[in-house]
Amino acid sequence: MTNGQIAAAPTAHRGSRPTLSIAELADGIRAQNRAVLAQAITLVESSHAEHQAKARALLKVLMPDTGKARRVGITGVPGVGKSTAIDQLGMNLIEAGHRLAVLAVDPTSRRTGGSILGDKTRMQRLSQERNAFIRPSPTSGTLGGVARRTRETMALVEAAGFDIVIVETVGVGQSETAVAEMVDFFLVLLLAGGGDDLQGIKKGIIEIADMIAINKSDGSNADAASRAAAEYRGALNILTPSSPSWQPPVLTISGLANRGLDTLWARIEEHRRIMTGNGELEARRRQQAVTWMRDMLTDRLLETVRRTPALKERLPEIEKAVAEGRLPPSVAVEEVLARLDLAGRTPPI
Repeated sequence: MTNGQIAAAPTAHRGSRPTLSIAELADGIRAQNRAVLAQAITLVESSHAEHQAKARALLKVLMPDTGKARRVGITGVPGVGKSTAIDQLGMNLIEAGHRLAVLAVDPTSRRTGGSILGDKTRMQRLSQERNAFIRPSPTSGTLGGVARRTRETMALVEAAGFDIVIVETVGVGQSETAVAEMVDFFLVLLLAGGGDDLQGIKKGIIEIADMIAINKSDGSNADAASRAAAEYRGALNILTPSSPSWQPPVLTISGLANRGLDTLWARIEEHRRIMTGNGELEARRRQQAVTWMRDMLTDRLLETVRRTPALKERLPEIEKAVAEGRLPPSVAVEEVLARLDLAGRTPPI
């Protein structure tokens, strides 16, 4: 199958979606079948216990096919132009022969549970490209703007042969470390004179950035963008970089005018060459795998708490007692662990 070719979807009865086995899902993903890939992502995003078990088995089968893509996280405040910049950058990369997957994470309302999921409309050109795959996913309230199953989705699109994966995040500030812990390169997009001046941006997000790009630096904004870039370079000079081998650059770009994006990608490639050469990329990915395991363990333990018969009825009462100040949270935790039969095996904190 040639690069970018789309395999035919499995046949199904009219009005029904085929139920595929793990082997059929894996084969369809490797064959770059979009319909099967989308079905597999829906499977890993499901909270149904049976679906989760099947998703875990699928990921185990596909693990040898993952890990070969460049993983780039892109964040920035609302209105910074992330989608426009990614749309243009993606088109440039496809023209250069790459296959690109964009995992566009939308904020979920904690009150209603709804999300916008509008990135396919904001990335109009990419959404029509055969060598691009855009998957909008709700955060479901996850801190850091990362969907609950973003890592698993990343593994699936890598197995489908996409050699560049971009995770576009909400840009919520302090918790962006969640993004940096799953990508090879973390890019922060900022605006000049749009509330993102040095006094308004959090130190933490600057410390974890591998590069800062001042977007919309065209027309009358060009001079302001250059001044803002100089300020951020000064700020980065007094911070300790996350790697002794890489000093995060500050660029000015325009996603709308396609200006500076070639330089931006060249610096990302330079970072990859350096980190691959000194072994830091492999070490980073190993640590990310452990972080992934720990996060999943936390999810599974919480799910076990919710599903345990001994806690199903008691847990709401415990939470109510904590909320009303009748029960200290530490005592509540001990009761939950005791009902899980874990208290005796849990080391004291």
